[in-house]
Amino acid sequence: ALEGVEQPPQFHPEGDCWVHTRLVLEATGEAPPPELAWAALLHDIGKPPTFRRAERIRFDGHARLGAAMAERVLVRLGAPRALRETVVELVRDHLRFIEIRRMREARRKRFLLRPTAALHLALHRADCLGSHRRLDTWRWCVEQRARYEREREERGSAPLLTGRDLIAAGYRPGPAFGQILRAVEDAQLEGALADRTEALAWVRERFGPPPGPRPPERDAPRAR
Repeated sequence: ALEGVEQPPQFHPEGDCWVHTRLVLEATGEAPPPELAWAALLHDIGKPPTFRRAERIRFDGHARLGAAMAERVLVRLGAPRALRETVVELVRDHLRFIEIRRMREARRKRFLLRPTAALHLALHRADCLGSHRRLDTWRWCVEQRARYEREREERGSAPLLTGRDLIAAGYRPGPAFGQILRAVEDAQLEGALADRTEALAWVRERFGPPPGPRPPERDAPRAR
């Protein structure tokens, strides 16, 4: 299905989708991890059904569609669940590197500190070597990931606040807890918060102080 599917030459001077896929597979090395090998083989499987011509050849949505197609292929082949999930993630997110320099720091850290980050980087490197051969973004990401890992070792990776901390501070459990904790984690990842005290003060400033105590419930009036 990939053979003969044209690609925009400004991004893929190597040729069609099948030529590209073969080059990406070669670029993964002699004995790549099975997750990487399968992801290299399937990363552009969504291109044929999304092919269209506009101002240039486009494959809009091919990564997400390709992830679903890759899962069906691997289920049919009886691949282990853990391998399937990793390959699907790699295929789904293989275009993240296009925007990675523009991401917010917290989002970029989450991506580059994933347990699968090394595989994402390896696939991106192979993808580049199988097309335009420019590795500047890959090198930059490797450097950023190393910095993030050093920071994590120095500061620790435990969250500054938990739901229990918010309850102890007087906040009532509810849907807003997830939003608050996510915002605190973002600020922590971006280096804006260093400890629990700072985090609680930041929450009060951004989300307001905890509400006062609930008024006592009144007994229902008795029927006369």
